[in-house]
This record gives sequence, C-alpha cells and structure tokens, in this order.
Amino acid sequence: MTRTLLLLIAAGVMLTGLTACQGTDTPVITPAETHARLGKDSLYVFLDVRTQQEFDGPSGHVPGSILIPVQELETRVGELTPYKGRTIIAICRSGNRSGTATRFLREKGFEAMNMTGGMHRWSAEGLPVHHTENK
Repeated sequence: MTRTLLLLIAAGVMLTGLTACQGTDTPVITPAETHARLGKDSLYVFLDVRTQQEFDGPSGHVPGSILIPVQELETRVGELTPYKGRTIIAICRSGNRSGTATRFLREKGFEAMNMTGGMHRWSAEGLPVHHTENK
C-alpha cells in the first residue's frame, strides 16, 4: 500500500509540473489520446520536433510522424502549410520543446496541441514506436 501511495503522489507531482511548464494557453493531449488518433483520422498530423538523432535513436518515434526539429521550425513552417486544416500534435522527448512548437504554430494560425510527457511518457505507457531502419 505504501508503494502505491508513493507512486500516486509522484505521478501527481509530475503532472502538476507538466501543467505548470506548459502554461494554460497551450492545448494538451495525452499519449493515449494521441495513440487513439493514429491511422484513424486524416484530421491529425503528428509532428516530432526533436533532433534527427533523437527521432532515429533508440526511443524511436510515433508511427507516421513527420520530423521538423524545433530549432528549424521557424524557417521550415511553410512545409506545414498543406496541413492548415488539420490539427498538428507536437511531440518531443518530454513535452517542453513540443510546448514551444505548439505555441509558435498557434501564433502562425495552425491548430496545434502539445503531447504531454513526450516520448518518455509514450514509452512508459507501452505505446508502439517506429524505429528508422538503418540505410
């Protein structure tokens, strides 16, 4: 019972921290909610904003996601113009960079949401990842 209580407290502290970091002006979506939208609806675009090394690395990436690192987003935002009528779900390692990307995209007129907890939480929840094959 003590272990369960500690895990619940830790989860609550973590969620509180995530909410505080992301601010109230950034719409969020959980990994489970994101997973439920994979392959079922063409209304969503999955945008990974990590580096190429992270995207291709051991943690993999959300199946079907496209990669534009957050540090390149301002100069490459035009690549997302075809997705203006869709909701972009931004993804990173922990939810911080994707929060930044979400705010930027919303300022540019895109409908965007931040996946809370990033790939850390996605993997912790046992959701499927795609690994780039070595060329």
